[in-house]
Amino acid sequence: MSICPFLLHFSAVVFDDCTGNEGVEFEVSNPDFLIDEKLNLVPRRHVIDSGDVMFVHGVNNHVDDMAQVTIMGEILGLSDMMPYRSKRSLLVPPMFVPENQRAPFPRLIGKVISSNMKEDHIFRLTGRGADQDPKGVFSINRLTGDVAVSRALDREAIAYYHLQVSTTDLSGKLVEGPADLDVSVIDQNDNRPVFKEPRYSGEVQEGSPTGTTVMTMTAYDADDPNTDNAVLRYIIVRQLPDKPSPNMFYIDPERGDIVTVISPHQLDRETLPTTQYELEIVAKDMAGSEVGLTGTATATITITDRNDHAPEFTHSLFQASVNEGSTGVVVNLTVDDRDDPATGAWRAIYSIINGDPNQNFEIQTNLDNNEGMLSVVKPLDYESAMFHTLLIKVENEDPLVPDVVYGSSSTATVYITVMDVNEGPVFFPDPLVVIRRENIPVGSFVAMLNATDPDYLQTQSIRFSVLRDPADWLIVNPFKGNVTTRAILDRESPHVHNNQYTALFMATDNGSPPASGTGTLIITIEDENDNAPYIFPSVARVCEDSKDMNVVIGGRDKDIHPNTDPFKIELGKQPGLEKTWKISRINDTHSQIMLLHSLKKANYNLPLVLTDSGVPPISNNTELKVQVCTCKKNRMDCSHAGSIQTNILLLLGLKKEKSELCRVY
Repeated sequence: MSICPFLLHFSAVVFDDCTGNEGVEFEVSNPDFLIDEKLNLVPRRHVIDSGDVMFVHGVNNHVDDMAQVTIMGEILGLSDMMPYRSKRSLLVPPMFVPENQRAPFPRLIGKVISSNMKEDHIFRLTGRGADQDPKGVFSINRLTGDVAVSRALDREAIAYYHLQVSTTDLSGKLVEGPADLDVSVIDQNDNRPVFKEPRYSGEVQEGSPTGTTVMTMTAYDADDPNTDNAVLRYIIVRQLPDKPSPNMFYIDPERGDIVTVISPHQLDRETLPTTQYELEIVAKDMAGSEVGLTGTATATITITDRNDHAPEFTHSLFQASVNEGSTGVVVNLTVDDRDDPATGAWRAIYSIINGDPNQNFEIQTNLDNNEGMLSVVKPLDYESAMFHTLLIKVENEDPLVPDVVYGSSSTATVYITVMDVNEGPVFFPDPLVVIRRENIPVGSFVAMLNATDPDYLQTQSIRFSVLRDPADWLIVNPFKGNVTTRAILDRESPHVHNNQYTALFMATDNGSPPASGTGTLIITIEDENDNAPYIFPSVARVCEDSKDMNVVIGGRDKDIHPNTDPFKIELGKQPGLEKTWKISRINDTHSQIMLLHSLKKANYNLPLVLTDSGVPPISNNTELKVQVCTCKKNRMDCSHAGSIQTNILLLLGLKKEKSELCRVY
């Protein structure tokens, strides 16, 4: 469409948008003028400012144009009816500059008038756009007051300039002002609408009511928001795919809200050709008029699932077989579900609702394929039940929508056949615990093993054998299972722990192939007083010059109570020992030996008799090695004492015969 320019014929404005001039609005940059109903440019007051420049801005839905008007001479106005302002010496009208003007520059945009202007006075322009950054955008003729712009302006960069005009004499002395000069940059539609993102994503659940808001598209226009240049309208120009309807969605032209148009019945994820639709959205400025600029973005709408389909078994009957005594997965149950596999509306939960009173079975969901894995968790017994019939139910993690229910296809029957397996004999009790005394004769009866074959529907014989006998004490009759001794039981053996001896036996049937089972025999061995006590320590050290030569010794016994302490510790039967040594009891296990007079440095063997409390008691004739050492400054030297060993008879006090009684080792 061609756009015809403004023409000024005397006082009439002629505007032609080539389409009939409907809805034209005018704006005059000089507030002293207006456009009346007859499109006449008339003054509001008397205008005597010869040479003033103004702009007339006309705009409608089809065109946006501007004309420059120069006032020549004196114009009589309507000051009596429309008073404007009191006269002042420096007249500075607001000025308007369209953005994006083309060369040539500079261009006259207005005029400043001074009623007191003299030959030695000049105009001066200051402020942002003059002597401040951006410098040199505007200039003023020093003599005439004509204001000019030096280059094209961008409203989106700077929309408004505030400057000051003053007059000075030639020496720079201020004469008038400063007065404000406001320059407004008139917007041109030079910016397209822009979406924040090239692609937007939204989702709507299947079955949603018509008119459900899916998402909101928002674009921005850098032009003046107070003009149609930044007034946007939205439209959907394309939908892919266009089935089942090319108009499944609608966008509010002003708000940008995308809503559903398709009926809830047709918005069915399982019947739609795709679960994702792409919409090409166009935002157009100028309130959507034909001359508006456009911006484009893509909206991807995903149809999300709801649980409107119950899972159904692919078969009403499943069958499987399993060996008795075994565990693990026996059958995989398959189901169909038309809902989205990535949601709880598809994932299945299986449960056994009948046929498993003993909880022998368990069913879990295979997360990869949604199948139900039926497993045996407690071994089955062929002899107890050859068949099992289970009733299985399948449900979804998410609840079904109100108008959908689980039907008969959501249950299935599973027949389990138990296969007979030759099972090994079972010992009872296991372990078998018996009590026997140690030292019983070889061949003595110990225990009778009892093992039964679970395969009672078959006639099979059982043979017994020794599997583990650490001390090799036992033997078993292979047919009867009676256990007897082949060696003496010894409670003090290293193979006995906490008075118990453990052996392992095996029972084997004659099935095909043979099967075996093991059983444990624990023998609690009662103690016999069959171990003599012994002293501890066996060596004692004393100082040769000590006035108080005492030694504490104790008794020990491998047997257990009551065949141990209290111990009786006495001097040997040799005559005369009581003249040199004295023994006194401390407690049930220890006694103190006192030397009645000093001895020379040597090793002496003191005969002792140690007796336990068993029935009958056992005595042990033993010797205590006494080392008489040299002691100096808390140090004991026994090095020389070890070179001579002397029988305790040296200490009998027979000085004349001492050399004859001495034994040297």
